[in-house]
Amino acid sequence: MMRSRVLVIALLVVLAACGSRGTITVDPAARGVGTIETIFVGTTRSYDAATGEFGSSRSSKLSLAKYDISIPPDRNPGEIRWPKEGRAPDPTRDFVTTSAVLYPDAKGFERDLHRAIASKPPQERTVVLFVHGFNNTFAEGLYRMAQLVHDLDMPGIAVHYSWPSAAKPLGYVHDKDSALYGRDGFEKLFNDIVAAGADKIIVVGHSMGSQLLVESLRQMDIRNPANLKRHLGGVVLLSPDIDVEVFRSQAATFTNLPEPFFIFTSNKDKALRLSSFITMEPNRLGNMPDGSQLAGLNIQVIDTTAFSTGSGHFNVATSPELIALLGKMDAVQAAFNQDQAGRPGILTGLVLTARGATDIVLKPVEGLNDALQQ
Repeated sequence: MMRSRVLVIALLVVLAACGSRGTITVDPAARGVGTIETIFVGTTRSYDAATGEFGSSRSSKLSLAKYDISIPPDRNPGEIRWPKEGRAPDPTRDFVTTSAVLYPDAKGFERDLHRAIASKPPQERTVVLFVHGFNNTFAEGLYRMAQLVHDLDMPGIAVHYSWPSAAKPLGYVHDKDSALYGRDGFEKLFNDIVAAGADKIIVVGHSMGSQLLVESLRQMDIRNPANLKRHLGGVVLLSPDIDVEVFRSQAATFTNLPEPFFIFTSNKDKALRLSSFITMEPNRLGNMPDGSQLAGLNIQVIDTTAFSTGSGHFNVATSPELIALLGKMDAVQAAFNQDQAGRPGILTGLVLTARGATDIVLKPVEGLNDALQQ
């Protein structure tokens, strides 16, 4: 019993250290220093007028906003640096917000989002809708989205859905309830994006946000499967904190399982190891040993274990090597298997080369690094 308590405490310490606590710092002057990434936001967090930020309390109202985030030039891929407390931000090193717009209603949000979509070439008018995971503040989820957009050179328009996480390592149960609470807000945001003129929406969920995402899509499919099929461009789950049997049950209820559908996993994910301990289940969807448990489903399972460092809970966003790999997936695909016909995927050139629950193991191998350098 004592050994189990020590294990839980140790893993909680790891989780607490897996990301810096950060708040939004506004500095319009940073616009001339860093690269600006515009992130549209929908959130069911309550707004604190005193601090000017969205907190951890739940709100029945979906708030809509837009943030311009300056990505500093002096940083490594996957890295987010926060301004030090009590010091002026250094836009050459720190992530800084250059402007923030809070919309009084959906009309202004839809108008600006429509303009952003229309400003893109036809082939880049897809909207990427990201849902953050467990133990995230509003600022952390927002800045992580900006980092992902920048480092992966994502085309299209970025929208972030921020649900009311407690942002505490011991808030696991609260966050699971909040993820369920956030389903209606996600659906409303999805429909607001459609109303703004988006043709296709790619949805990306991380950790516990994947549970919220799949549950929301399942709810939407029950209500209006034709609408969901018309506008959903694909699904990506990053380190999903979902029970495998629950996921199979969720997938079975869809009129048509969304395609393409990608799941990024890691066998060295410490956060999901803790989740498995808490739930008394041997594996979560994001740390399955292989894709055999999803046999019969049109899903691509991509193992990123070789790129795991630290908690190993967000390899796609934090590993410079994996970021580089995903940024040149056309070359990677050729290195994997040149003679299999594929079709375009959804993360910067990723190609789906087979049907069914098919494993792709990503790891640095001889010949692959050379392909990436070309």
